[in-house]
Amino acid sequence: MEDISDLEEKLANLEREHKDLDEVIERLRQTPHVDFLQMKRLQKKKLMLKDTIQRIRSDLLPDIIA
Repeated sequence: MEDISDLEEKLANLEREHKDLDEVIERLRQTPHVDFLQMKRLQKKKLMLKDTIQRIRSDLLPDIIA
């Protein structure tokens, strides 16, 4: 398993990439000639990043025994 500091760094990088993709997608929406295929690919990548971010956040939380 990865070290906590490695996971936190990876998480920060993925969150930054997710935010950047969000900005790119928004700029694409505002262009007169939208490339829908490119936009769908970026949206899919953004969703994959979101899933990875959630998985890392889950790994960072301590296990709670109920």
